[in-house]
Amino acid sequence: MAGKSENFSDLNRRNMEAAMRLAQMSIENSQRVMTLQNELAREMFQQGVENARNLTSAKDPQQLMQLRTQYAQETAQQMMVAAQKVAEIGNDARAEFTRMLTEQLASGNQEMVDAFQGFFKSMPGQNTNIMEVMQQSMATANSAFEQIAQASAAAFGGMPGVAPKSAAKKK
Repeated sequence: MAGKSENFSDLNRRNMEAAMRLAQMSIENSQRVMTLQNELAREMFQQGVENARNLTSAKDPQQLMQLRTQYAQETAQQMMVAAQKVAEIGNDARAEFTRMLTEQLASGNQEMVDAFQGFFKSMPGQNTNIMEVMQQSMATANSAFEQIAQASAAAFGGMPGVAPKSAAKKK
């Protein structure tokens, strides 16, 4: 019976490691977004100071309006590029999460089945139907997860208004 509890402990340890990898990934992505926001804020502040200086040197109201329009367009473009970078970080995080979850399910499935089989075999009055039901449930859960992952990938891949990565690198 001690071997059976070791199987569950090992399975639990691997699940905890996967959760820790996921938490680390989340922290790293949050740091990337915060760095992006800090860079954008610094750039926008510096640009705002420069724009204010240029506006004070405008010769007439028409030049003033042209400068304001130009600055508004540049700011909007910077915001779009930043939003696209944040979306890319989010898409990369979703893809990595899906990969990790799929990997965890694939490797953990057989281990869990083996652990439960060992556990059920050691019980008095074993019932083979329990294992069959459990295996069917796990297969159904895997199938559902795969469908959700495919639907998510299709939904996020076809989002309108998200320009290709090459457009984000133009500046």
